[in-house]
Amino acid sequence: MKSSCERCGGALAAATDARVCSYDCTFCANCAQAMEDRCPNCGGALATPIGAA
Repeated sequence: MKSSCERCGGALAAATDARVCSYDCTFCANCAQAMEDRCPNCGGALATPIGAA
């Protein structure tokens, strides 16, 4: 997971509700929802990172 959202540039802390695709593209939850949980780079599904609490 990257440290900032690739769409809005907002900082993502470990406890932040982030979404990633299988290629590790990283977005904040708000941007992911706006993109209907689809990665604009690869078209893959965006999901909560493994190990996120």
